[in-house]
Amino acid sequence: MGPIVKAAVIVLVATLMIEGVAAEGKRKREREKAAPPPPPDKRDRLVNAPGMPFHGRPYWQALAQCGGIYFKLNTLYTNAAIQAKVVKPDAAANARFSKQSDAARRTATAFFEAAERFLIADRGVAREQASMAYDAKATEEGERQKSAEAAEQAAKPCPALYQTCRDAFAKICSEPAVAAALSTRKPHS
Repeated sequence: MGPIVKAAVIVLVATLMIEGVAAEGKRKREREKAAPPPPPDKRDRLVNAPGMPFHGRPYWQALAQCGGIYFKLNTLYTNAAIQAKVVKPDAAANARFSKQSDAARRTATAFFEAAERFLIADRGVAREQASMAYDAKATEEGERQKSAEAAEQAAKPCPALYQTCRDAFAKICSEPAVAAALSTRKPHS
């Protein structure tokens, strides 16, 4: 066999392997999308706020969802601050985006901590297990947000959720500064 034939065979085999891996990945994603959500755990405390999009869902899931949105906002604002500092220098925009990024990070952390506390209290899981459980929900929600505007829109019901949680479970949703900041935050400019 000549070197050209060997190279062609190698390229063909590599192509088939890559296509097989890609097809398997696609099938796996389709199975995951088609899988029904797990049944609710009877130990989970549920959001009791008729009219709120989180009504009837476990607190930890709703809080993780909001945390994921705010974490995505943190990332988007950080990227915008870098752009305003390095790519197209604008000191005022850099300062504004940096401030928004810090606020989004603190807010995401508060939501994540509350989600973790619910999982630990309701299900009796260890902290590491709790963070793994809420992280998946947060990541899923964060990945849905493609722009700061979309994430800000998705986050609109989150302040009311945190306040509802704080009213019902002050020891779990214990960040008064977050509740106050959420009610006065101005959207992305």
